Order: sequence, then structure tokens, then C-alpha cells
Amino acid sequence: MSPIRVLLVDDHAILREGIRYLLSASGEVEVIGEAQDGVEALEMVEKLRPDAVLMDIAMPRMNGIEATKELKKRHPDLPVLILSMYDSEEYVLPILRAGAAGYVLKRAAAQELVSALKAVTSGQVILHPDVARTVMDNLQAQESPQGPPVAPRGASEAQAQLAQLTEREREVLTLIAHGLTNQQIAERLFISIKTVQAHRANLMEKLDLHDAVELTKFAIKSGLLPLDEI
Repeated sequence: MSPIRVLLVDDHAILREGIRYLLSASGEVEVIGEAQDGVEALEMVEKLRPDAVLMDIAMPRMNGIEATKELKKRHPDLPVLILSMYDSEEYVLPILRAGAAGYVLKRAAAQELVSALKAVTSGQVILHPDVARTVMDNLQAQESPQGPPVAPRGASEAQAQLAQLTEREREVLTLIAHGLTNQQIAERLFISIKTVQAHRANLMEKLDLHDAVELTKFAIKSGLLPLDEI
């Protein structure tokens, strides 16, 4: 059989190199292209027409959630396999709702990754056991007769922190969580890039967070960004 032709999407060049080596060594997968963010991924899919996309979540410009959602709109039959270090519901549930066919953690062995790619390209859905447990816990919480679904850990605290933000800071936070760049946020809100950078810095200081990934996670946990909007 011909090897599975894969587009690899991750913003860390060294990690991409390592994954490419491991997949190529299997003899069953060929990495035909690499992209460092969702924007590049969308462009390269059109050019290369891979059999599958192996996608990280936390990336600049366009994150894996937005990229997966857009890819599935354009190419409904193209399987997207997520390769991420995160197994919490803040990441797992949105990416599955976006249309990902599988979710593997970066601590998985090389053969597990190869097997997952073979599974998703044959039409199966594949989840790392820890990810499957997260999904099952969420479903059980929703179906529990004892009351409404349990809020994510830290949700109340996050909502209290959210209340301390200004309206403009919440607007900027929402757009960051949607994967917009500083330039795009500035254009959307009709403010300067320096002002956006100042708001971003204020958000990270007030919330004691350190990057866009953590800000996005906070936006989801606090309820500012409902999961059905991701």
C-alpha cells in the first residue's frame, strides 16, 4: 500500500522535524508538507491535497480549533488528527466539535501515532485513552440526574476575574480567543496596534497569564467564549 500522505501543522520547527523523522521511519506515512499555523495549513491543503492533516492546537495567527473548523467546511472528507499536549475539556471538546477525527497526546509512542493516522484515514474516530476519559466525564456530567453539568474546575474564580475586566478588555480577550492577531483586532475595533498590545499586556497582568493559549483557556472557562462559538 502507498504511504499515507500527511500535512504536519505545528509552530515548533524542532518538534516538526522530530515528528517527520518518526513518521517517515515507519514506512507507512509520508510527510508531504509542513505548516507553522492554521493559515499556512489552509493554503497548503489546497496545494498538496494530503490524505490527512496532523494538527497542533496552540498556534499563532490561527489556532488548531479554527483551522480544523475551516478545513472541514472546505474539505468535509479530509480527516484531521489532533496531536496536542493538552487533555483538558477546554481543548478536547471544542476541537472535537470543530470536526477533528481523532485526538492523540504528544506523549504517545510513535507507533500509536502511525496507528491513529491509519485509523482516521480509514474513516474511524480515534481518541487517546485520557482524552476519551475527558469526553466520557463530560457526557456523564451532562446526563447526571442530580443536577446540571459540573462547571470546569476554577470556573467560579474565572468568572469573578472576568468581572474585574473593562468592557474593552473583554472585547480584546474575546478576539484573542478567536485566534485573531493584534493587527486584525486593531482593525476590528478601530484602534491602534499599540493600544491592542497594551490591552493584551493588561489582561495578562490582571489575570496572571502568560500567552494567548492561556488567555483562550481563561475565556472558555469564564464563559466569555461559549463552546458553541469556537
